Amino acid sequence: MATDPEHRPIGRRMRWQLGVTVVAVLVLLLLLRMWSGEDDADTPEADGFDVTGALSGEEDAAGFARVTGPEPLSFPEDHGPHPDYRHEWWYVTGNVRDDDDRHFGFQVTLFRFNVAADPPEREAALATNQLWMGHLAITDTESGEFHHRERFVRGAAGLAGGVAEPFRVWVEDWEMTGEGDDMMPLRLQFPDDELGLDILLEPRKDLVLQGEDGYSRKGPEAGNASRYYSYTRLAASGELTVGDATHGVSGQAWMDREWGTSTLSEEQAGWDWFSIQLEDDRDIMFYHLRRDDGSIDPLSKGVLVAPDGESRVLSLDDVALEPERHWESDDGTRYPVAWRMQLPEEELDLRLEAVVDDQELRGAFRYWEGAIRVTAEQGPDGVGYAELTGY
Repeated sequence: MATDPEHRPIGRRMRWQLGVTVVAVLVLLLLLRMWSGEDDADTPEADGFDVTGALSGEEDAAGFARVTGPEPLSFPEDHGPHPDYRHEWWYVTGNVRDDDDRHFGFQVTLFRFNVAADPPEREAALATNQLWMGHLAITDTESGEFHHRERFVRGAAGLAGGVAEPFRVWVEDWEMTGEGDDMMPLRLQFPDDELGLDILLEPRKDLVLQGEDGYSRKGPEAGNASRYYSYTRLAASGELTVGDATHGVSGQAWMDREWGTSTLSEEQAGWDWFSIQLEDDRDIMFYHLRRDDGSIDPLSKGVLVAPDGESRVLSLDDVALEPERHWESDDGTRYPVAWRMQLPEEELDLRLEAVVDDQELRGAFRYWEGAIRVTAEQGPDGVGYAELTGY
């Protein structure tokens, strides 16, 4: 999920839980429109909705495909959508600089939700059980400003969708498009009013299968898991637009792909997720699953990717991670924005800190997701991204 740079909770679940749950009121507003095929496809006004209705139980998951164990992934097919599962996303973050060495962070995510496993039959062209959501965020470190946009679109009549070959996923004119025979090189085009990006991503390492050959368990119950793979080091080049200025930029990016139906357990309250790219070409992904009682779930894990692309799973015992500083949002939510991360076996002692404290996305889902700088007490410096929920 690099050049040296200088998520409000979405209820009680993780980014994959963001995928699991669609805000109940939002769904109620959309289902009649989507299944009836009405022409009103505007983005719903969902600000302030609660996202605590996590659909992670067996009863709620009935009728959807489930992730219940390791299975071989197949490419390019698995780069594309999996509509029988309840949720999935294509997620990219990056740290880049312009010609004047000005640092920017960016995040773009396209989400697909199946809002009903067995919807009623409708003949209208806009009838569908597939809902798509897009997020665009840019952090301007020099000015200290954080900008973000959000879209909701039904997956019908070409408004939003995805195909594996040739690879393309889109939400209106926001799109990720493969420039070759596979998903990579990947072009990101996310234009919006006074904000946008056009970035080309080229892999510097092969994709990494997270967990057990791409099977990532988040909870102990059967089916509380996802298919998950990452491109942990991508060369990024192109343009960012903020306000009336367009910046030619280059740097490094991270991509996550994940899909499933149910994930976390009821006692899991949220998560802290990190992607880190070190100057010695090692990459780290690690997340803490936090429980309601404040403890860390033993299923917390990550991956370390060596410069040659070889990877190994990181268990909870392999990584010491402690918050050191907090920031308070406008509604009183208090997020950690600086941490100490230690990996003794790798001889790493790292301080992680937000490049800007306020990198909270305030949309239908409020969460903190932002660029971080990595300063080493032991080991190399680096850059990364963090995502925080459940506070």
